Amino acid sequence: MKDFAGKIAVVTGGGTGMGRELVRQLVAEGCSVAMCDVSAKNMAETKRLCEADGVPQGARVSAHVADVSIEAQLLNFRDELSRELDTDKIHLLFNNAGVGGGGSLFTDSRANWERTFNICWGGVYLGVRTFLPMLVKASEAHIVNTSSVNGFYASIGNNTPHTAYSAAKFAVKGFTEALMTDLKVNAPHVKCSVVMPGHIGTDIIANSRKVIAGADSDDFSAEDIRFMRARVKAMGQDETQLTDEMVAGLGKMMADGFRDNAPMTAAQASKVILDGVKAGTWRILVGDDAHRLDEFVRNDPEHAYDVDFFTLFPTAQGATA
Repeated sequence: MKDFAGKIAVVTGGGTGMGRELVRQLVAEGCSVAMCDVSAKNMAETKRLCEADGVPQGARVSAHVADVSIEAQLLNFRDELSRELDTDKIHLLFNNAGVGGGGSLFTDSRANWERTFNICWGGVYLGVRTFLPMLVKASEAHIVNTSSVNGFYASIGNNTPHTAYSAAKFAVKGFTEALMTDLKVNAPHVKCSVVMPGHIGTDIIANSRKVIAGADSDDFSAEDIRFMRARVKAMGQDETQLTDEMVAGLGKMMADGFRDNAPMTAAQASKVILDGVKAGTWRILVGDDAHRLDEFVRNDPEHAYDVDFFTLFPTAQGATA
């Protein structure tokens, strides 16, 4: 698929971050886009930005509230977009929606763990199940599943468990690689790619906290405070000396820092993804850090989870930059 003009795309998690930028860039190229998200407010802003950029003639943008971990809501999304865009086919499916959370089997609740896993993995699986018939009806189509560097390296630090997200992203990677053969045998005109971003400047930390809590509020709940205190303690600091307000402030600072200090913006990452689709690349690493981490883990997988890894990897980054 060399261009997106005149095509129809589905983007999950289109309200913020890479999802928002995928919508904007697809629409700018003349592609009609149906996006879903759990936040109607965030999708309204995405749509406003598309209109401010200028929607090419013939392209349309629609927004649909849906939780990708719930099949009934995805099916409703599918039926709504079919009616609004008057189509029984789509050409592009970006299973982009995701959250972080459920890091530990010991300190996180089972509900939070499974909520993270069901969105990050279940959203991809159900997304493909839901839209595959519409993709097959197109003359050419492409499925793009967002994994992560945590889909080949299941850690974000020696003292920070990351089990739910990593397990889900490994599942996304394996599923997409296996899907290539399934498509070749049964629908060779449909292609697929797995996307593995490194550190991208998005609001995933702040948004994940809201989605897991089921509330679109910037305020920190008692559970949020408890979680942040555990993070502070794991970092070797005395959290007992911090008030709840100080802990909440630290949490906001960490979320803002993740977004603002990333080596790649969401817009830059989305361009890499779309360029990869046009090039027919099935394995799309996003960011220099993703490429370096991939190389470093492949070179010595046996020691990838040793304590020394996080001492050695920055040295390797400098050597290969």
